[in-house]
Amino acid sequence: MFKEFKKFIMTGNVIDLAVAVILAGAVSLVVKGFVSDIMMPIIGEFTGGINFADLKIILSPAVEAAEGVEAKPENAIMYGRWIDSIINLVIVGFVLFMIVKGYNKTKRPKEEAPAAPAGPSDNELLTEIRDLLKK
Repeated sequence: MFKEFKKFIMTGNVIDLAVAVILAGAVSLVVKGFVSDIMMPIIGEFTGGINFADLKIILSPAVEAAEGVEAKPENAIMYGRWIDSIINLVIVGFVLFMIVKGYNKTKRPKEEAPAAPAGPSDNELLTEIRDLLKK
Protein backbone atom coordinates (compact mmCIF):
# COMPACT_ATOMS: atom_id res chain seq x y z
CA MET A 1 0.00 0.00 0.00
CA PHE A 2 2.86 2.39 0.81
CA LYS A 3 4.49 1.63 -2.55
CA GLU A 4 1.25 2.43 -4.36
CA PHE A 5 0.93 5.71 -2.46
CA LYS A 6 4.56 6.59 -3.22
CA LYS A 7 4.01 5.85 -6.91
CA PHE A 8 0.87 8.02 -6.90
CA ILE A 9 2.60 10.93 -5.16
CA MET A 10 5.64 10.80 -7.40
CA THR A 11 3.65 11.08 -10.62
CA GLY A 12 4.07 14.34 -12.46
CA ASN A 13 0.48 15.45 -12.10
CA VAL A 14 0.47 15.43 -8.29
CA ILE A 15 3.78 17.27 -8.04
CA ASP A 16 2.64 19.80 -10.65
CA LEU A 17 -0.56 20.36 -8.69
CA ALA A 18 1.36 20.89 -5.44
CA VAL A 19 3.66 23.43 -7.09
CA ALA A 20 0.65 25.20 -8.61
CA VAL A 21 -1.12 25.44 -5.24
CA ILE A 22 1.95 26.88 -3.51
CA LEU A 23 2.54 29.32 -6.36
CA ALA A 24 -1.12 30.35 -6.34
CA GLY A 25 -0.86 31.20 -2.63
CA ALA A 26 2.15 33.43 -3.27
CA VAL A 27 0.53 35.09 -6.28
CA SER A 28 -2.63 35.66 -4.24
CA LEU A 29 -0.67 37.61 -1.63
CA VAL A 30 0.97 39.72 -4.33
CA VAL A 31 -2.35 40.46 -6.05
CA LYS A 32 -4.05 41.26 -2.73
CA GLY A 33 -1.24 43.67 -1.87
CA PHE A 34 -1.47 45.25 -5.34
CA VAL A 35 -5.23 45.74 -5.06
CA SER A 36 -5.29 46.95 -1.44
CA ASP A 37 -2.13 49.06 -1.42
CA ILE A 38 -1.93 50.41 -4.97
CA MET A 39 -5.22 50.15 -6.86
CA MET A 40 -7.71 51.02 -4.11
CA PRO A 41 -5.93 54.25 -3.05
CA ILE A 42 -5.94 55.35 -6.71
CA ILE A 43 -9.62 54.46 -7.08
CA GLY A 44 -10.32 56.18 -3.76
CA GLU A 45 -8.60 59.33 -5.00
CA PHE A 46 -10.84 59.43 -8.07
CA THR A 47 -13.94 58.92 -5.91
CA GLY A 48 -13.25 61.87 -3.62
CA GLY A 49 -10.61 60.48 -1.25
CA ILE A 50 -12.66 57.52 -0.03
CA ASN A 51 -10.78 54.73 1.73
CA PHE A 52 -12.69 51.64 0.66
CA ALA A 53 -11.34 49.55 3.56
CA ASP A 54 -13.18 51.87 5.97
CA LEU A 55 -16.56 51.68 4.24
CA LYS A 56 -19.05 49.94 6.51
CA ILE A 57 -22.60 49.82 7.72
CA ILE A 58 -22.69 49.90 11.53
CA LEU A 59 -25.28 47.51 12.93
CA SER A 60 -24.51 48.25 16.56
CA PRO A 61 -21.92 50.78 17.77
CA ALA A 62 -19.14 49.92 20.17
CA VAL A 63 -19.94 50.29 23.87
CA GLU A 64 -17.22 51.75 26.07
CA ALA A 65 -16.85 51.19 29.78
CA ALA A 66 -16.28 54.04 32.23
CA GLU A 67 -12.47 53.86 31.90
CA GLY A 68 -12.57 54.22 28.12
CA VAL A 69 -12.05 50.49 27.61
CA GLU A 70 -14.18 48.92 24.93
CA ALA A 71 -16.77 46.71 26.67
CA LYS A 72 -18.55 45.59 23.52
CA PRO A 73 -16.96 45.85 20.05
CA GLU A 74 -18.67 47.46 17.11
CA ASN A 75 -20.74 45.17 14.89
CA ALA A 76 -20.54 46.33 11.27
CA ILE A 77 -20.83 45.09 7.72
CA MET A 78 -17.47 45.85 6.11
CA TYR A 79 -18.60 46.19 2.50
CA GLY A 80 -15.47 48.17 1.55
CA ARG A 81 -13.32 45.10 2.13
CA TRP A 82 -15.78 43.13 0.02
CA ILE A 83 -15.31 45.63 -2.83
CA ASP A 84 -11.53 45.05 -2.47
CA SER A 85 -12.15 41.31 -2.79
CA ILE A 86 -14.30 41.75 -5.90
CA ILE A 87 -11.62 43.86 -7.60
CA ASN A 88 -9.03 41.27 -6.54
CA LEU A 89 -11.14 38.51 -8.13
CA VAL A 90 -11.53 40.45 -11.39
CA ILE A 91 -7.77 41.06 -11.64
CA VAL A 92 -6.89 37.43 -10.89
CA GLY A 93 -9.52 36.21 -13.35
CA PHE A 94 -8.21 38.51 -16.09
CA VAL A 95 -4.60 37.42 -15.50
CA LEU A 96 -5.58 33.74 -15.60
CA PHE A 97 -7.57 34.35 -18.78
CA MET A 98 -4.53 35.94 -20.43
CA ILE A 99 -2.26 33.08 -19.30
CA VAL A 100 -4.61 30.40 -20.64
CA LYS A 101 -5.13 32.34 -23.88
CA GLY A 102 -1.35 32.62 -24.38
CA TYR A 103 -0.84 28.96 -23.55
CA ASN A 104 -3.48 27.89 -26.04
CA LYS A 105 -1.73 29.90 -28.78
CA THR A 106 1.52 28.03 -28.16
CA LYS A 107 -0.10 24.66 -28.64
CA ARG A 108 0.32 23.23 -32.11
CA PRO A 109 -2.90 22.13 -33.73
CA LYS A 110 -3.27 18.37 -33.84
CA GLU A 111 -2.37 16.91 -37.18
CA GLU A 112 -5.22 14.98 -38.61
CA ALA A 113 -4.53 11.33 -39.23
CA PRO A 114 -4.77 10.37 -42.88
CA ALA A 115 -8.20 9.13 -43.74
CA ALA A 116 -8.53 5.38 -44.00
CA PRO A 117 -8.86 4.22 -47.57
CA ALA A 118 -12.46 3.97 -48.53
CA GLY A 119 -13.54 0.37 -48.84
CA PRO A 120 -16.09 -0.94 -51.28
CA SER A 121 -19.66 0.17 -50.81
CA ASP A 122 -22.40 -2.17 -49.64
CA ASN A 123 -23.70 -2.55 -53.18
CA GLU A 124 -20.26 -3.49 -54.49
CA LEU A 125 -19.85 -6.09 -51.74
CA LEU A 126 -23.24 -7.59 -52.44
CA THR A 127 -22.44 -7.69 -56.16
CA GLU A 128 -19.16 -9.53 -55.46
CA ILE A 129 -20.91 -12.02 -53.19
CA ARG A 130 -23.58 -12.61 -55.86
CA ASP A 131 -20.92 -13.15 -58.51
CA LEU A 132 -18.97 -15.58 -56.29
CA LEU A 133 -22.12 -17.53 -55.55
CA LYS A 134 -22.90 -17.80 -59.27
CA LYS A 135 -19.50 -19.38 -59.86
